[in-house]
Amino acid sequence: MNRLRFKDIMYLKGVGPKRAELLLKELGIKTYHDLLYHFPTHYIDRSRTYRIADFTGEMPTVLVKGQFVTFSVQGDGAKTRLIGLFSDGSGLMEIVWFNRIKQMRDAFLPGNSYIVFGKPTMFNGRWSMTHPEIDPEGTASASEGLRGVYPLTEKLRTRGFTSRSIFSLQQQVISTLGIVSETLPADIVTRYRLMNIGEAIATIHNPSNNHELQRARERLKFEELFYLQLNIQRYARGQKSASNGFRFLRIGQYFNSFYTQCMPFELTGAQKRVIKEIRADMATGRQMNRLLQGDVGSGKTLVALLTMLIALDNGCQACLMAPTEILATQHFDTISSMVAPVGINVKLLTGSTRKKQRDEIHRQLLDGSLHILVGTHAVIEDNVKFKNLGFAVIDEQHRFGVAQRARLWGKNNIAPHVLVMTATPIPRTLAMTVYGDLDVSVIDELPPGRKPVVTLLRYDEQRFSVYQAIGRQLRQGRQVYIVYPLIEENEKLDLKCLEEGYETISETFRDYRVAYVHGKMKPAEKDYQMSIFASGEARILVATTVIEVGVNVPNATTMLIENAERFGLSQLHQLRGRVGRGADQSYCILMTKRKIAKPTRERLELMTSTNDGFVVAEADLKTRGPGDIEGTLQSGIPFDLKIANLAIDGQMIQLSRDAACRLLDEDPTLSSPANRMALQQLGYLNDKTIDWSRIS
Repeated sequence: MNRLRFKDIMYLKGVGPKRAELLLKELGIKTYHDLLYHFPTHYIDRSRTYRIADFTGEMPTVLVKGQFVTFSVQGDGAKTRLIGLFSDGSGLMEIVWFNRIKQMRDAFLPGNSYIVFGKPTMFNGRWSMTHPEIDPEGTASASEGLRGVYPLTEKLRTRGFTSRSIFSLQQQVISTLGIVSETLPADIVTRYRLMNIGEAIATIHNPSNNHELQRARERLKFEELFYLQLNIQRYARGQKSASNGFRFLRIGQYFNSFYTQCMPFELTGAQKRVIKEIRADMATGRQMNRLLQGDVGSGKTLVALLTMLIALDNGCQACLMAPTEILATQHFDTISSMVAPVGINVKLLTGSTRKKQRDEIHRQLLDGSLHILVGTHAVIEDNVKFKNLGFAVIDEQHRFGVAQRARLWGKNNIAPHVLVMTATPIPRTLAMTVYGDLDVSVIDELPPGRKPVVTLLRYDEQRFSVYQAIGRQLRQGRQVYIVYPLIEENEKLDLKCLEEGYETISETFRDYRVAYVHGKMKPAEKDYQMSIFASGEARILVATTVIEVGVNVPNATTMLIENAERFGLSQLHQLRGRVGRGADQSYCILMTKRKIAKPTRERLELMTSTNDGFVVAEADLKTRGPGDIEGTLQSGIPFDLKIANLAIDGQMIQLSRDAACRLLDEDPTLSSPANRMALQQLGYLNDKTIDWSRIS
């Protein structure tokens, strides 16, 4: 296939310089290889031939064979149309064109045999088709099997490109291919019984039947995912072999004192399992890179603290970096209060830390008297220097870019162990790709005493009873979140806006103070509004989605989400995670209008049926695609996969991962003659400027 990467489509019949430039700009197609890997999104079945005499009722798109009998031009001006009378021997139908009339009249001759593909409709007592596909019988473009439908942009359509014209270009290239060199190691093709690459390319563009199409798709999906996994696994293995790290073997005074004196509750089985996994990593002498997944409230922060204490027991410092000042402050308050009885020095460093405090922090970091530093991006500033940083925790890691995270690793001569945490559940298929170079731990239990949040779907006409329920929670001393999708009213969208909502809520619940936050507020004002809600001075918080991560108010027991149909599943789950953080029963109310589309209703009903973030994330992935899931694009994985789908191809991802790992087990450097081609393929992927950068 390498030679096809250097052949310009400009020289194909019907392309030329201007159309080639347009295809490059709109679809990224420059070479024969690019064109062949522009796959159909779906297929139209042209395998059955219909007779005009058998047309009935509402017909699908059908294929008819026959001849034109006569042509006539009717109407004038803008209403001019060309009508061809077409016969298949069983009956007659009209074929109508409203534009390119002269071109169409010259293209078809009475008496010649044609294949017509279109949707027939009954008009004035006769069947007719408007602008159908027409091909001379016996030509390649007149194939009667499955016809692919290719993705096009609106600009390409206005410039005369159609799915059929893309297909014709594909056939030109395929007819000149000859023997195509294999792009997978021969052993893998044999072991997994894959179609050879040349046959797969030809079949994907012009399949004779569904069985052959499925085989071609499997081959091409496998190859795409195999090289993705091979690159990830090579990187991960290289990092593990090259990155020396601290060897933490000691469990000492800090850990034991905290565990016996300060533990707020008994660890769950999942927390114990994850701590064991982290301890094993820290004892190897290699830098740990581990992703910790856990739903909101599962106890990730306690796990992070316990493992940071292991670093302290081994003579190192630790730090925790969070994406916002609110979240960093909450972590600081939680950690400092928990470890105070055992004499651990914890400090907070953010953009608003005053110079005197900042200077003191810098001094204590350098002399080693500061054990744990909690902060925002301020932690990675060049002037922040540690005596001996050995353990770094990054919370809500998707909020940080790769370069920002990497600056932490340079804070010591020996790379610190790294634990990245996320409360955004990541489906297994994404974890194997987006975070394929990280070891993954999952906390899949809630601490004892936590009650699952009750999620309810309610409609606008039930608003009075919803407000009554909120009133009962407020009278019991509880607090309430009310979330809106917009800040200001937008006439184009029938949504409840925050400004209007704030006025309504303030009027409805006039006995209680109402705070409000949104993304356009100045940081100081936002922090003030959040603080009066966190302190309990304000009992209701009206907000946009700025609260979905990092707000911890255990006394808040109700989350009302207006226009819930406008939010993605994962976003709804994150918002729901703001309540249920205390011992009291909590509620999440999804408010929407009665008339919503069936798929939307099914999404919202899923939210009411489960609190499992992984179930929600899997459903969200299938609905929206991987590129839309928050944070997944930041890792550098090329989600514009040509044919594989991370939402539905989990089994293929696992097979390709197994194949890649086996190949690297046998030939870590891919230097054997049998694998040299695989190494060349990886080089090509990197030459395409794919950003293969990783979490660390």
